[in-house]
Amino acid sequence: MRTRWGRSGAGARRIGAAAAALGALLAAPGLAHAAGPPSPSYRFPDGVRDVVGGQRDKDGPVLEANAAYRSSIKPGGKLYFQLVLDGKNDAYASAVALPGPAGAKLAYSDSIKVSIQDAAGEDCDSQRRSIGSAQYPHPFAASAYRALRKGLSSCQEPGTYYMVIERQSDPASTRSDWGLDLRYTTEPTRSDAGPGTPPVVGPTASPVPPTGTPREVHGGTGFHDAAELSEGQWKDSIRPGETLFFRVSLDWGQDIAAGGGLEGLAVPKDGYVGTALSLQLYNPAWGPVTGLSAPYDGRHQETVLGPLAPVAYENRFSPSDDSSAMRLSGPYYLAVSLRPEVEQTFGATQYALTLWLTVRGEAKAGPSYAGRAPDFGSEVTSAGDGSMKLLAALGIGMGTVLVSGLGAWTLVARRRAAAPGRGPARQGFGPPWGR
Repeated sequence: MRTRWGRSGAGARRIGAAAAALGALLAAPGLAHAAGPPSPSYRFPDGVRDVVGGQRDKDGPVLEANAAYRSSIKPGGKLYFQLVLDGKNDAYASAVALPGPAGAKLAYSDSIKVSIQDAAGEDCDSQRRSIGSAQYPHPFAASAYRALRKGLSSCQEPGTYYMVIERQSDPASTRSDWGLDLRYTTEPTRSDAGPGTPPVVGPTASPVPPTGTPREVHGGTGFHDAAELSEGQWKDSIRPGETLFFRVSLDWGQDIAAGGGLEGLAVPKDGYVGTALSLQLYNPAWGPVTGLSAPYDGRHQETVLGPLAPVAYENRFSPSDDSSAMRLSGPYYLAVSLRPEVEQTFGATQYALTLWLTVRGEAKAGPSYAGRAPDFGSEVTSAGDGSMKLLAALGIGMGTVLVSGLGAWTLVARRRAAAPGRGPARQGFGPPWGR
């Protein structure tokens, strides 16, 4: 169809220039992915740094704390990254595995292992996490921990440590590289001795979904652009093969219960998909807390996470993995994935997703840190900031065409276009003295 701008060569040139600028904007590193068929999409933040892991410890690049890094790992690969740690702060090293491409064949045992090692190659802590029963490409994370504690003999000295990423791959799985989202962050030690045992938590009643009208939300593609949630009911949509990320802030003394499910089909259809919807909860250091899945038969199905231990510093001394992970205040992340087989059984469409959150407990004073308290919530990416800077650099000569194009891009990036195509295994997540 001809538009009024198509009647002049100048108008056509303006459209072409705007389209080229918009294309450059979409292709800029760290910005949102382009719309397309279902795929394991994941958005890195603006300013993400590309790194190549070393094949030996001293060959690995040096990572800075609280910076975002993008890398990749081959089947059976083992990568080293250097961390320069002091004698005043604990450290968390986390890796998000990004299996692909879409349609890749994966096995239950396909996994990554994250370790922090000292200069002698001894593990301070490690965690292996497998793809599990959700055997399709979707992001999943593992984390390791270096603790400074009286009574521990290893990993206490300042110096160079190593973040080691290992990938285990089943021989029958697709032999493609996996992307990696890497970071490490620090937490000061306590200025006082503090309790050395986990808090005693009595029986907790089963969580009750909050009442009220569900609010609309549009989940992000990863940890960096996760959509903010508060207590209440929420609604979104999800496509088969897609993973959506949400975050909720928890203070010391607060705990969370969450539920999620798919609404029933408007027109009933026979079929059944086991482990169709997966819910995974991560702590502020991207360490796995807990996870569950629900089947789908075309009728409303829901799975519930919780109740969990209230957030407490002393939880790190707990022998229970899910309690130990509730050791930090800040943003907790809910990752929701829908199995691709849902499309084959019930059709290629968006599926209505319902979520609810209950946050219980009054906020309490946190631990007495010997340094500045960590802010795990300061790295959330704003999709608009980087794009507006680029728009300013392009100048105003593009006129309203580019502004309209930018608005359309923002809608795609932040709300996901409506057109078609859009239980962890672990090892040693707890502290060394708890194993």
